[in-house]
Amino acid sequence: MTQEAGRVENVMRQIETALLDGTWPAHARLPAERALAEQYGVSRNTVREAIQRLAARGLLRSRQGAGVYVTEQLRTGPPSPWGQLIADHPGVRDDVLEFRRVLEGATAYFAALRCTDDDRERIRTHLAALEQARQDDNQPGEAAADARLHEAIAQASHNTMFLHLHASVIGMLREHIRFNGSSLRAQEADVGTQLLVQHRAVCDAICNGRADEARAAMQSHIDYVASRVADD
Repeated sequence: MTQEAGRVENVMRQIETALLDGTWPAHARLPAERALAEQYGVSRNTVREAIQRLAARGLLRSRQGAGVYVTEQLRTGPPSPWGQLIADHPGVRDDVLEFRRVLEGATAYFAALRCTDDDRERIRTHLAALEQARQDDNQPGEAAADARLHEAIAQASHNTMFLHLHASVIGMLREHIRFNGSSLRAQEADVGTQLLVQHRAVCDAICNGRADEARAAMQSHIDYVASRVADD
């Protein structure tokens, strides 16, 4: 391997790491070539070659005049038909809830241990959006904010496997959260209030570093959803 080829490989590995750890999530715009070249201590040609190789693998996409963006390649998962399957097959809903209880309980635990100031700000922003949607009685907005909040918690775990296991099924989880959120909130007004209280408890525990409490709060939230779905 030539010296230049080695530099290209090294830049590729560093960009891949940023993709894996969530530094640059799907749809994020990469810094300009010049900035990346300075960051990695290489020429712009080296950065350009690394980007072209990653683009050839579907991880990045260049937009004429707009820069280089992260694709959805690492977030592939079940498409929208999951929503109808969940609606039509209660057993599938139960499986999703069981999976969410384990995955998101652990995710909340590690998010509480590892979240940064940026993570806390992101979590609080999404919680505020959820609260506003509740205040406005905007059920679709609540469901969407709910999904974004759970994604932010997954990112705050700073565990590559959790992040990408979550990402690989994010379509299913999003459909599930929207299905459950919309249907549960439509049952009675108190349900939406209870869900908001639960989300506040989860976020408070995470943002204040109380890992065991965060896991318990998340699992209690999923258990509540499961109980309401069973009654539906």
